[in-house]
Amino acid sequence: MSEILTAKTVNELKTEVRLWRSRGFRVGLVPTMGALHDGHLSLVKHVLEVADRCVVSLFINPKQFSTGEDFEIYPRQISADLHKLQSAGAHLAYLPTVDQMYPEGFCTRISLDGPASGLEGDLRPYFFSGVATVVTKLLLQALPDVAIFGEKDYQQVCVIRRVVKDLDIPVEVMSAPIARDAQGLALSSRNSYLNDNELRIARQLNKVLFSMSDALTSGADPIFIIDKTRAALRECGFDNVDYVALRKMETFGPWQPGDDGYLIGAVRIGKTRIWDGVRIAGPRQ
Repeated sequence: MSEILTAKTVNELKTEVRLWRSRGFRVGLVPTMGALHDGHLSLVKHVLEVADRCVVSLFINPKQFSTGEDFEIYPRQISADLHKLQSAGAHLAYLPTVDQMYPEGFCTRISLDGPASGLEGDLRPYFFSGVATVVTKLLLQALPDVAIFGEKDYQQVCVIRRVVKDLDIPVEVMSAPIARDAQGLALSSRNSYLNDNELRIARQLNKVLFSMSDALTSGADPIFIIDKTRAALRECGFDNVDYVALRKMETFGPWQPGDDGYLIGAVRIGKTRIWDGVRIAGPRQ
């Protein structure tokens, strides 16, 4: 197993990608904030199925955090992350500093509507602008053929697809199914914040969503199901249900019976906020 390469500056990243291009390699990118788990590593696996070289960025983006959120305590474990990436077969870890990504005088942010409206966009109005800005920079720095994102943050996936389309960025955006633990909990770096009792409650989120998705697929009224989902999550012991929503897969617009959809729930327990989503399959010819 060859040792994973690292790049800390844009020029170092571009130099390596340029060399790969000269050899005819197809390049894939997995943007992350580090604290890697099996979900991230599954994205590496997906990239290696469609590309010859895999770049993984490890950057905790301050522009997507607001005052009072967990930027300062977000898990940082670079050595462990590099070991995991090497074992997974990634070829290069991109490790930019905040000053590298946002040098003195940086004053540009991407403004969004469309799929960024509602849900996370309402609760965290700064969030998608920060995500879109950093992802756009990463895509332009690495210029990959393909970039892949996990579907746990499905609204984010739709936002990034819209940005890439609107700004004519020459990259294919792919999404991968949610990676889960043995009890079905969606893997997240923030799961490490949960104590044993909170973890027990957190594992009810996916069970409720899957149960309600089955009812929707069977033709149940969506408004009734959304209300029933909220009630079921409160009964599970979550401190707050931020939202439950049903959206159309491709556009994140309003869902109609017959559409491919996504049932999403975002909840809070203790100091931790978790979210999950389940696909709703439309009819097949």
